[in-house]
Amino acid sequence: MAQKKQILLNAFNMNSVGHINHGLWTHPRDQSHRYKTLDYWTSLAQTLERGLFDGVFLADIIGVYDVYQGSADLTVRESIQLPINDPLLLVSAMAAVTKNLGFGVTVNVNSEAPYLFARRMSTLDHLTDGRIGWNIVTGYLDSAARALGEDAQAEHDSRYDRADEYLEVLYKLWEGSWDDDAILLDKANRMFADPNKVRPMEHDGRYYRSNGYHLSEPSRQRTPVLYQAGTSGRGRQFAARHAECVFITGSDKSSARTAARALRQEAVDAGRRAEDIKILVGVTVVTGATTGEAKDKHAEYLRYANPEAGLAHFSAGTGIDFSKYDLDEEIVYGTSNAIQSQTQLAKQRGWTKRQLLGELAIGGRYPTIVGNGSQVADELASWIEEGEIDGFNLARTVVPESYEDFVEHVVPAVQDRGIYKTTYQEGSLRQKIFRDGDKVPDRHHAASYRAARDR
Repeated sequence: MAQKKQILLNAFNMNSVGHINHGLWTHPRDQSHRYKTLDYWTSLAQTLERGLFDGVFLADIIGVYDVYQGSADLTVRESIQLPINDPLLLVSAMAAVTKNLGFGVTVNVNSEAPYLFARRMSTLDHLTDGRIGWNIVTGYLDSAARALGEDAQAEHDSRYDRADEYLEVLYKLWEGSWDDDAILLDKANRMFADPNKVRPMEHDGRYYRSNGYHLSEPSRQRTPVLYQAGTSGRGRQFAARHAECVFITGSDKSSARTAARALRQEAVDAGRRAEDIKILVGVTVVTGATTGEAKDKHAEYLRYANPEAGLAHFSAGTGIDFSKYDLDEEIVYGTSNAIQSQTQLAKQRGWTKRQLLGELAIGGRYPTIVGNGSQVADELASWIEEGEIDGFNLARTVVPESYEDFVEHVVPAVQDRGIYKTTYQEGSLRQKIFRDGDKVPDRHHAASYRAARDR
């Protein structure tokens, strides 16, 4: 009998009070205001490792949500991803109290020179012993562009052109600057590293110029596991070339299946294998010991949620100020320079403001699953099979109880069905996910930059 596909599972989080399910910071049991403390994050990491999560996926944003009502007032009042701290600085602390949990961190390619970013990721790969991944984003907020000294965001597809070149610089550093055997640590002959096996990389491109040695010696993975979110046409092209794990917004299983097939076909067309890309869908789960308990908890959460805050978040993602529309007025969904997949989804569904407020109360555009552990497990299994996906980014509601509830009630149920691991595999994050070694495979675009080491 063929082995059942094993669910990949990330905790979807952010170094902030509000993330996806807005308004729940007001719930009396919610502890998200403690995001500024190390104990908040180390406790979460230990809970997730107890539940055998593959990783914690840390979203990030630069700029503020100021499209709705033409201001950031609601963003400030409801802590809609503001304030927000740096996600990378959390990793070392969480890694120190875990042994297997992976870390996917979001960093915008426009926020830092690739030469410096390469060192930061290599450092984290060293300190985690190969458990680091990078979620590549190109940004979509004009407020972020203004904060970084630009007038507005560049055109959608050109942002991916720039990101392609950013990755080229990184691959030259991570894969080409140091040989695998460059480190000798020969104390007797005073030879820490062999100069003949370390070389500077050179890059003179349209967006970036750089000439220098990679500042870090080779880490376990060299190139971190590469995550990406974005299913526009240009986003799929980018994913086919670079991404190993792709995060999609699947409003239902049919749309997830369509997106998954398109992504895998683009990977094959780019010379990779369909299984070289793992596809994750965002979900919100509210669970309990019984169906009634789960439903009661969901109803309780809804009393504290703020759908309007979710609408302000959605306004930023689509570039549309929904405050200008009446509840049942037809909304004009034009071409977006923000997140095209969000605009396309809203346009396909013909959502009005009233419908959006209902969709965004709990779940934040992601499927919401409410039930006991067995019911949730059955629904997750159905998503894997019918949606042709590989796993989930589990959004938080009330913390820490939403993750604790999942570990207590859902994890044993998916294990009983043979679709979730009962122990961690050995190795790096990439090895745990793909079972094909610590480094990117030879068919990945990054591998072509190893040629510098072979000259």
